[in-house]
Amino acid sequence: MDADVSVLRRLVGLLGIFLAAITTSLATRMGTLALADVRGALGFGFDAASWLTTAHAAAELIAMPFSAWFAITVAMRRFVSWVIALSAAACLLVPWAHSLEWMLVLRVIQGLAGGALIPLLMMAALKFLPAPVKLYGLALYSLTATLAPTLAIWLVGVWTDHYADWRLVYWQSLPLLAMAGALSAWGLPRDAARPERWRQCNWIGLACGAAALGALAVALDQAVRLDGFQSPLIAFCTYAGLLLLAAYLYSEWRHPDPFLQLRLLARRNLGLGFTIFVCMLTLLSCASLLPVGYLGRVWGYRALQSAPIGLIIGVAQLVLAPAVAALLYRKWLDARIMFSLGLVLIACACWQSAGLTSAWVWQQFIWVQALNALGQPMAVVSLLFLATSVVQPREGPYVSGTINTLRGLGSLLAGTVVGQALVVRERWHAEGLLDRLGRVSGILPGTDAPSLAAPLHEQAFVMATADVYRAAGLLALLLIPLVLSLHRRQPPASLPEQSHPHPG
Repeated sequence: MDADVSVLRRLVGLLGIFLAAITTSLATRMGTLALADVRGALGFGFDAASWLTTAHAAAELIAMPFSAWFAITVAMRRFVSWVIALSAAACLLVPWAHSLEWMLVLRVIQGLAGGALIPLLMMAALKFLPAPVKLYGLALYSLTATLAPTLAIWLVGVWTDHYADWRLVYWQSLPLLAMAGALSAWGLPRDAARPERWRQCNWIGLACGAAALGALAVALDQAVRLDGFQSPLIAFCTYAGLLLLAAYLYSEWRHPDPFLQLRLLARRNLGLGFTIFVCMLTLLSCASLLPVGYLGRVWGYRALQSAPIGLIIGVAQLVLAPAVAALLYRKWLDARIMFSLGLVLIACACWQSAGLTSAWVWQQFIWVQALNALGQPMAVVSLLFLATSVVQPREGPYVSGTINTLRGLGSLLAGTVVGQALVVRERWHAEGLLDRLGRVSGILPGTDAPSLAAPLHEQAFVMATADVYRAAGLLALLLIPLVLSLHRRQPPASLPEQSHPHPG
């Protein structure tokens, strides 16, 4: 009976961490989507306000590789409570910060809290859940990458369009974080702190890693706006970030108690699997960013009008992610085949989207998003299964830190690649259309070329969006041979569950 109660409490604690992680993931995406409303309400310029998103992204990325180490050192229950409280305080105060400087500080705090919570969800799932249900916990983790970005579109629309109050974008997190704090405080075990680990900490690596990730986040998030390496800031942040990153990885390799265990990447399912994961983030970004960007620019859609195409993916994940996990427990099913089928569906969605024209409205995206809704959980949950099936429980914190750091970097890289590809291809198509327009104007003297400039650039953007979809579809297909080269593993239920102490 006591054992049953203990298992129940841990499940409740895991649910609390999940609720906190999904809330902070929503806050990340919603802060970006609501930026125009924040600028309008507070009178910030476009360039200055763009740093609000960058500050949050950089802080979130900085926290990810170090979160698990600090959670073990100060005890997970205590660390989770602190981080949730910090996130709630930032969410409460952001709407009251009417200066850009104070808002930047609070967004950094919010980003640090969010970056700390997301890795703890995977760590807790690997630590607390028995093998027969561990994959369901990882399916919950996958929702932070698939559910949160799409659900955020609808929530921003509700608060900014329906209630016309941008402050609710931040305040909506408060009741969810309060519930998450209560669940995790009751459910997580009262582990003892391990103060002796402070003396073993890789402080040089911590300093180099935090500076490197912060610099790279600035370079990636601001690259499109500042025209890449044409900006001295982007060039400096890129070169300095890469140099500091090399120093950080070297110190981690040699340190006896590292934050990330780089030697784990020698296992094919981890090293190659994480490489595939970074590439997949571009596909996930296309599903959430491109339709909203297209509808906003071509039709002037607000978030609430674009919400249905996000909800198609988001709501489906609540059912499909656990369903995929249940299928992967069947010994006759090869997770690599499930993964490949998911990529095929995503590729089909991309190639169908490549046929878009300026006449498309949100209804034309229904079948596209339905294919994404099916393909994303098949790919993401299968990847998590294949990667973590070669991980022992004591290695969970290392794997959690590594995959979430790559997720943070990969998400920023995906956004930059998609954004820059749109800029380059739109410029290329616009030049071609302008050349044709010039020739037509010479043949037809009555043609009013200036009046055609706006629709011409709109058409160039539509064509550029179609090009990015084609490239994303090709990427999805190119990943399939890599997926099939991963090692097949038996479902977790058949793996021996061993008890190991925490690392360090």
